[in-house]
Amino acid sequence: MTDTEIVVPLAPVRRPARQDLSLIAAFAIFAVVLLWALVPGLFTSHNPVVGVPADAFSPPSAAHWFGTDRIGRDSYTRLVYGTRATLVGAFAAVLLGLVAGSVLGVVAAVVRGPVEAIIMRLVDVLFAVPGFLLALVLVAALGPGTLHIALGVGIAAIAPFARLVRAEALRITQLEYVQAARLSGTREPGVLVRHVLPNSIGPVLALVAVELGSTILAIAALGFLGFGAPPPAPEWGTLLSEGRNYLGNAWWLTTFPGLAVMAVVLAFARLSHWIRSATRL
Repeated sequence: MTDTEIVVPLAPVRRPARQDLSLIAAFAIFAVVLLWALVPGLFTSHNPVVGVPADAFSPPSAAHWFGTDRIGRDSYTRLVYGTRATLVGAFAAVLLGLVAGSVLGVVAAVVRGPVEAIIMRLVDVLFAVPGFLLALVLVAALGPGTLHIALGVGIAAIAPFARLVRAEALRITQLEYVQAARLSGTREPGVLVRHVLPNSIGPVLALVAVELGSTILAIAALGFLGFGAPPPAPEWGTLLSEGRNYLGNAWWLTTFPGLAVMAVVLAFARLSHWIRSATRL
């Protein structure tokens, strides 16, 4: 008499509901912030640079959701209008790092030899210099401004993109179907366009999301130190800097911009995790 094995089908694994909610919240935050940057006038009717002196230091209320500053300007309005400068700087920095880093990474992976060694040593030098310090040096040399900050942070972002793209290119070019494509007569540019770049887009997009969050944080930090957009132009770091002298009697001036920066950075981190999980091979 033989024993029979009973096979019990496994129930499908479902992600916890809290992870789904966190992803929805991340997309919602990103959508709201993007709309703030594109069409700020849809979200507020106040002027971001002109205030009512009689309403100075008004606490959060129905009339002023995030309160007012020392000259009666609506803090919520300044936060909304300051989103554009912060996001433009962040996207410009990440775009610079993405394009330059991808080119260097692909060239290093394809050409190999002395060219690869030179490129990777330059990348190591960039890794050795903190991005915040590099941005600070460039701003000190070129003058304050969000785009100058973005230039420094973008140059520092070249290194992680170059390393990631090189690693992905080396990994993908060793796969069997890529070797088969080469044996069938496909030239190296065709291999890059058809196989390497499409299959490395997932990790690169995940890094883009992470770098966007860290760049926003760096821009806000340098703006807090006084290197951001000059007053009265609103910018998230500038708002934090303006409110630090009034923490005792106007806590809302730093609390709400700080929460906005934190929420956006966490949202990009969650989006990066989702992209990495969704595109994992």
